[in-house]
Amino acid sequence: MDVKGRNTDGVDTPSAGTATIGQPSGAASEVADLGRLLLVDDDERFLTRLGRAMAKRGFEVSTATSVEEGAQLAHRTAPDYALVDLRLEDGNGLEVVQQIREHRPECRVVVLTGYGNITTAVAAVKAGAVDYLSKPADADQIASALLAQGEDLPEPPDNPMSADRVRWEHIQRVYEQCDRNVSETARRLRMHRRTLQRILSKYAPRD
Repeated sequence: MDVKGRNTDGVDTPSAGTATIGQPSGAASEVADLGRLLLVDDDERFLTRLGRAMAKRGFEVSTATSVEEGAQLAHRTAPDYALVDLRLEDGNGLEVVQQIREHRPECRVVVLTGYGNITTAVAAVKAGAVDYLSKPADADQIASALLAQGEDLPEPPDNPMSADRVRWEHIQRVYEQCDRNVSETARRLRMHRRTLQRILSKYAPRD
């Protein structure tokens, strides 16, 4: 997923909680109406930036930061598309995927998964998601996955990040979410504290 400070649409925006984001002012006639999109992620800064980016691409966006809010919006908005982070503060994103499938079986659901969670991602696809993306993912990758036709998967990026860079980005994100607490970050990542300290002391791997 995106790392704090990285802007998916080139606009620095304040954080926001659950909200509905309409199309940009004055652009309604210029942007195609692609349908209703539900975004569920507990990283509010990322969620706000991504919501604006997807609205600019023509989606009618609703956002939620928890399993409970995501399930409520799945029932209330009947989305055509959904992007759900599998790891949320109050539970597992699979619960939201299941709620979406119950209320809107034709909805195209894409899930976000952290580095090394491929097994969980496969479980999400079995639960009804059409695809999964590893973090970090940008707005173009997400839109491509949501709009892919039939069984076709979106084309891989021309210059994908290396596995080492993806791992480093994920560790940095968890570190920031833990308020830069090394011990707590190591516990959540199931990593030895000294190993984590060595990783944090190094520069980011080259893409």
